[in-house]
Parts: sequence; C-alpha cells; structure tokens
Amino acid sequence: MMAEKMLPKTHRIKDSATEKIPIGRNVFICPMPVTIVGTRLNNRPNFLTVGWVTRANVDPPMIAVCINKSNASVDGIIMHKVFSVNFPGANLIEETDYCGLVSGKDKDKSRIFDIFYGELKNAPMIKNCPITLECRLTEAIDLPKNFLFIGEIEGAYADKTSFSEGKPDITEIDPLLLTMPDNSYWQIGKYLGHACKIGRDLKTET
Repeated sequence: MMAEKMLPKTHRIKDSATEKIPIGRNVFICPMPVTIVGTRLNNRPNFLTVGWVTRANVDPPMIAVCINKSNASVDGIIMHKVFSVNFPGANLIEETDYCGLVSGKDKDKSRIFDIFYGELKNAPMIKNCPITLECRLTEAIDLPKNFLFIGEIEGAYADKTSFSEGKPDITEIDPLLLTMPDNSYWQIGKYLGHACKIGRDLKTET
C-alpha cells in the first residue's frame, strides 16, 4: 500500500484507465449550461430555453448559441440582429423548462418574468436571472437542422449577490445544468480546485 502511494501520479492515472465501449456518434457535451435566449417576436419579448451555448471569442467577447430552425426565436434573431442570453438559477427551474415547452408563436412567455433592457432595445433580458448578456449578432451559420448564432457581447449584468470580490460567485448564482439524452437538470457540486494551477505538479513528472 505504501509503495503504491509513492508512485508518480502519471503512473496512477494510467493504472486507473478503463476499457472504452462505442456509444455512437450522436453524443452530447456533459453537462451543458442552461440558458434562456431572449428575442422580440410579434412585437413582444420572447424567450427560449437553450442548452447549446458557449463562449466563442475572447476579444471582442463573443458567445455562440445553437437553435433548431423550427423555433420561432430564430426569426426574431435574424430580423432584429440582436438577442440576449440569460442564465437562470435553480430557483427558476419550472419557468426555464416552460420556455422550452411552448412556442412564442402561441404563448406570451414574457408574462412570467420581470423584463428589462440595456443598450440593445430588441434584446429583452430577464431581471429574475442572476446573470444576463445582451448580444449583437455578428454571424448566423446555417447548419442542416440548426442555426448557429454568434453574437458580440455588448453588455453584461448581474445581481449584486452573484459577485464576490469582482468575480462570479457560483454558489450564489446556483446555475442550472442539463444532461442529454436523459434530459435532466442538475445543480453545481463541490469545489475541486483552481483551474490553470492544480495541474502544475504533473509538469515536473512529464
């Protein structure tokens, strides 16, 4: 047991590797952040639950959202060339799920939120969400089933309680996470370590 503890970490990692099995090509990133994308549709604010979201560029700051072509929000983004990305907390799980279940063509989903605007007047944001972004569309990529919208972040807003020492406080934000294809919502777990720091010990072994 003592000799096992003395092994370099790289050896222990190799020993813990398990056999892989094929799982097909249609796999999903696990987990994914849950967001609510805001647009204007039929002369009113509209919101859609979106899980396929990522930062796309550092400077200027850009974000990418991928939306199925069947969603009405696609028309709103293409028409107005702006959109918002709202990050709901776990306390908004029902409202968030609702925004993905009904169409903005039939329902006024804006009624369940407190809404505000920043500089972009056609990018409604949700005051109930701890972090919100307003984005100007820079590129719309037409994919076989989806549109990939890339937007430059023109403004970002957060609850005072969601920031600590000028940085996002993940425990206060309490973001929703999504896994697919089981379609399940999750919360953040425990803190593990500091990114770009915890792996430095391996540099001396490799």
